[in-house]
This record gives sequence, structure tokens and C-alpha cells, in this order.
Amino acid sequence: MKAEISSRLAAPSGASRGRGLALLALALVCFAANSLLCRAALAPGWIDPASFTALRLASGAAMLALLAWGRPRGAPEAGARGAALALFAYAFGFSWAYLRLDAGVGALLLFGAVQATLFAGGAWTGRRPGRADWLGLGLAGAGLVLLTAPGRGAPDGAAALAMAAAGVAWGLYTLRGGRAGAPLAANAAAFAGATPWALLALGASAALGAPLHARPAGLLLATLSGAVTSGLGYALWYAALPGLTPARAGLVQLAVPVLAAAGGVVLLGERPGWRLPLASALVLGGIALALAARDRNAPTGSRSA
Repeated sequence: MKAEISSRLAAPSGASRGRGLALLALALVCFAANSLLCRAALAPGWIDPASFTALRLASGAAMLALLAWGRPRGAPEAGARGAALALFAYAFGFSWAYLRLDAGVGALLLFGAVQATLFAGGAWTGRRPGRADWLGLGLAGAGLVLLTAPGRGAPDGAAALAMAAAGVAWGLYTLRGGRAGAPLAANAAAFAGATPWALLALGASAALGAPLHARPAGLLLATLSGAVTSGLGYALWYAALPGLTPARAGLVQLAVPVLAAAGGVVLLGERPGWRLPLASALVLGGIALALAARDRNAPTGSRSA
């Protein structure tokens, strides 16, 4: 059964376009569902952020280890510890922020910070930003300022900052992962390496008197977030990536904040004000502009690792 699941996720080079699109759609739904599951567990107090993070990373590590079992692992990564720490920083900031942020707002802040980090990483490694990059980043920045500016309808400032920090951490983790020769095995190792950090944070929270609690519903949602929408979701994503250029991979992820916002309205009863739609148009439109220009300038045949 284990080998069967892994073989179905392998997405060989001759896979049909329809199968690739189906894998891609499922991966994007999983990414958006991470926000929904976290918010659904934390908003009613079914679990605390530290416990959610620890269980999410541990169950994600178990699922990814299962999927990576018997597959090529590649050479050990020199920065594996840094990747694990970045993953933990993302997961903990993500969970803490969703105590006070709606699903759509959190997903937009996270996505904006991730993409800004990826653009900065590209510039650091020698890729000169063009006019479209600067214009797109300017629009996206204006959208984030609009979303978080003080006033009626503004999200909690500390939670917004925590989500932005989580996005930077995820961007750094992604930049490291882009160099991995066996991404599924590398993710499995990173989740396994991040779990002790999460357990350490859980112990520190208890020692500092933070209220730790977990109801059955919270435990279930955290496990689903780790094993299904994180572990299995990443496996689906890496199976779909060979058919995408790096820029197009970024473009399709524009759907994630939209799906999260829609899910928040339909499934969690959230009622976004006027800020979220307008900020989303600026942020997602700006990133789309920059990514589309990058895709047009990419060498023919370029593909994601």
C-alpha cells in the first residue's frame, strides 16, 4: 500500500496534462486548507498554538517519512539544521497568528511575505529585478500596508507581524529546498528535524505558565493539518512541479489566499470587510505582474526542480 501511494504521487515525465492539473489543484486546496484547519482549531480554543505546532510537525514528519520510504534520498544537505529551524519558525508563527487572524487575512499576509522573501533571495543570488518586478512589488507592498494600516477593520498588529515573520521563514525554507536533489526526502528530514524544536517550545510554554490544552477536535484538526494538508499536500505539489516553470509555480499559488478567504467565509462564517478584497487585488495582482514578466523572460524549457 505504501509503495502504491508513493508511485501514484511520483508524476513521471510522461504523465498526462489532465493528471498534472488534478495534482496541482489538490495541492493548492491542501495549502489553503492549512489556514482553515489551523483557524478552525484555534479560534474556538480547542487547542493551543504550541500543541498544534508540535502535533502538526510530528504527524507531517510521519506522513512524509512513509511517502519517502524506499525512494532516493540524495546526498545529505549541508543546511539541513537551518531548514528544520526555518520550518519550525514558520509553523509556530503561523499557529500563534491564527489565534487572532481570520483565515483569508492570514493567508494573504503569509503569501505576500513568502513571495517578497523569494524575490529578495533571487536578487541576492544575482537576478536583477526589472521594472515589472519593482512595479509588482510596489503594488503588493501597498496592498499589505492597506491591509494592516491602523483603523477600523485592521487585523491585530502582533498577529499580523507573527504571520509576516512566518512567511519570511517559509520563504527561507523554500529557497533552501529549491537546492534539494530529492525534495520529498528533504521535506521528510526537515519535518523530523523541526519536531524537536516544537517539543522544546511546548515545554518552554508550559514552564512559562502558558495555558496548554487540547480537546479531541483540536487534536484531530492538528493531525489532519500535519499528515494530510502538509505532508500529503507537499507530496502532491512536488509531483506537479515538473510541468511548471518557477514563475508559473508562483503564479498558480496566487489561488491559495483566494481559496483560504472563500473557505473562511463558507466554512468558518468569517465576514471580511472592505480591506481584504482591495488588498488582495493589489497584493495578488502585483505578484502576478512580476511573475508573469519573469516567466516571459525565462529561458525556453526552464522547469522547477
